[in-house]
Amino acid sequence: MPNIVLKIPKNAFPAEHRAALVQRMHDAAASVERIPAEPAKRFLSWVLVDEIDPADWTCGGADVSHRFIPCLVIVYLPAGVLDDSARSQYASQVQAAFQQSLPPQERRQLVTSLVLNEVADGTWGVNGDIWRLPQFAEAAGFAHLQHLLVPA
Repeated sequence: MPNIVLKIPKNAFPAEHRAALVQRMHDAAASVERIPAEPAKRFLSWVLVDEIDPADWTCGGADVSHRFIPCLVIVYLPAGVLDDSARSQYASQVQAAFQQSLPPQERRQLVTSLVLNEVADGTWGVNGDIWRLPQFAEAAGFAHLQHLLVPA
């Protein structure tokens, strides 16, 4: 049930490649967060693509757009969903998603940065209400957190 913000250089991923990248980001989130393949559960995974003008993106104060494709991924998810192993898997799957989505003719080097922001329990608002981890576990169906649900 993440909110994922992708900051990528403008035109680095043409439309079909950007669409593939977005789908792969959804797939990576579902995999590491153990979200079942149910449309209502997967709907809670949001991806926002923010294309940055390459002239506005520097690394070490230098314009690197001729040699590199810098990509930033910021993920917001409820604290307690990921363990250390899942965080490592997330980093690996995000890198693979970018690699697999690059246009085949691209010769610049891909460089990625992933930030996992685990939002403290009781500090995430959903549709005007504050949710806690058990509500997220129920809504997103996190397979490994179903023990948190209160029996009806």
